[in-house]
Amino acid sequence: MDLTAMSPAPLAVKDVSTKDFLIEVIEGSRDKPVVVDFWAPWCGPCKTLGPILEKNIANTNGAVRMVKVDIDQNQQLAAQMGIQSIPAVFAFYKGQPVDGFMGNQPESTVKSWVDRLAKLAGGAVGQSPVEEALSAAEEMLSEGQAAEAQAVYAQILQHDDHCAAAYAGLARAALALNDPEQAREILAEVPADLQDAKELQPVRTQLDLLAQAATLGGVGELEAAVTAAPDNHEKRLELAQALHAKGRSGEAIDHLLESIKRDRKWNEEAARKQLVTLFEALGYSHELSVEGRRKLSSVLFK
Repeated sequence: MDLTAMSPAPLAVKDVSTKDFLIEVIEGSRDKPVVVDFWAPWCGPCKTLGPILEKNIANTNGAVRMVKVDIDQNQQLAAQMGIQSIPAVFAFYKGQPVDGFMGNQPESTVKSWVDRLAKLAGGAVGQSPVEEALSAAEEMLSEGQAAEAQAVYAQILQHDDHCAAAYAGLARAALALNDPEQAREILAEVPADLQDAKELQPVRTQLDLLAQAATLGGVGELEAAVTAAPDNHEKRLELAQALHAKGRSGEAIDHLLESIKRDRKWNEEAARKQLVTLFEALGYSHELSVEGRRKLSSVLFK
């Protein structure tokens, strides 16, 4: 998959000054939103935010325009706009300011902001090349093609080394290939500013579950214990952990549901909490999670 070939055309960003602000921004926003990036050459965060804005606005396929204003060269305009710190970004539509933000922002926030502007003007925002590649890799992973998915995720990171979803996918592919140590190494390589990204949490949860399961007995031994004593909730919970670690997550969910049916309050609702943790590890949109949550609701609220 050639991400470079799929990349959108570079965005044409015009430098605007006080004298042409009226034409380029106020009048220029009559038919489509115009984003104004107030910046300065000495501003470090501006140099980070600018390319992120340009990339995401380019993905609107012309539904949103962008211009830049150097506040050092246009101090009067900056004062009129109330700019006290940069980066500062404003969006104009139909001649009026409609939205904006101050300071650097994560790319996910910028993308959502730009997408809202495109929709405001009736523009259709298609998938970016990275999003298309992520979708393809996710499909490969769901179909058991972990090595192929791993290669695509690695290529995405060569194209965009700040893509949390690609790091998460690469680690999930490693788990699918029974290599938890590689998954941990991948998570350790994630940039510091992405360490708290929500995409990474399911992988961490899965690694925690695997570590828990490594301390337990074998599945056969635990199954025998549960068969001999169906109300032994501790052994049933351990069995669910062991089954999940072996890739038998459906059976693990069934055992946790059975424990909840028998005694939902046992050990401060330990079975329900373990079930929620398992859903997080699988991903809440996973078919087993969706069906498991439906069953859990029927047990809790019947």
